[in-house]
Amino acid sequence: MNLFCFGLGYCADYLSAKLIKQGWQVSATCRTPEKAAIMQASGIRPVLLSGKELISTELGNADHVLLSAPPEQDGSDPVLNLAGKALVALKDQLKWVGYLSTTGVYGDHQGAWIDEETPAGPLSDRGNRRVLAEAQWASTGLPMHYFRLAGIYGPGRNSLRALQSGTARRIVKEGQVFSRIHLADIAAILEASIAKPNAGRAYSVCDDAPAPPQDVVSFAADLMGVSPPALQDFATAELSPMARSFYGENKRIRNNRIKEELGVTLLYPDYRAGLSALWESETY
Repeated sequence: MNLFCFGLGYCADYLSAKLIKQGWQVSATCRTPEKAAIMQASGIRPVLLSGKELISTELGNADHVLLSAPPEQDGSDPVLNLAGKALVALKDQLKWVGYLSTTGVYGDHQGAWIDEETPAGPLSDRGNRRVLAEAQWASTGLPMHYFRLAGIYGPGRNSLRALQSGTARRIVKEGQVFSRIHLADIAAILEASIAKPNAGRAYSVCDDAPAPPQDVVSFAADLMGVSPPALQDFATAELSPMARSFYGENKRIRNNRIKEELGVTLLYPDYRAGLSALWESETY
């Protein structure tokens, strides 16, 4: 089995390490020789983005592809722009193409429960770009699978680390909840889809317990035995435009499809389980 990753970020790197242990061959794009050396040391074949011929050669060996690059500002997809023709030429060879999208494609639902079939609410600019990118991939005829990721946390990226570094904040906006998902569960969901492909299907990748963000920080502080940061009102808190925009969407996302169709049992069904495991591992 051969996986080609366009981009090797947090999720793709974790999945690749798991698959390599199972005997997969993994190739991934990168931008610098330094990154290429790091990838090679971990068993991943690096493909420098400067060489389209090299990309085409490595793609020719792939039967699975993972796409993790965000869309451009105009909504176009950078991978389609770079290697769309090469990918489409391989559509009879490819068994599975996974696109890492976001729950931003659902828009705002004022805290209501939704699933993959719920019509989109008002979309942010960021969410609209993802909708456009998903549509572009759908038009390629490739065996696409869409994974709409909630807020990602895991080793090195979580509220425990934020408290340790002094960057954690408890921003309160009445009624606001966010969904989230542990890195290990993302990888398990991707593996389950690879084992049971269903081209064209979209999956909400989130845990069972959408929750107010300040509650997550408070729980992490309790685990560490430290005082949580003071509560801050959203209306007056100093936030970047990007951070503030996330609070413009409020929804509770059902994850029935990953369980019923892919047979996934979440390792960390809520943030309490996920943070507790990270804390106990002492490698958070």
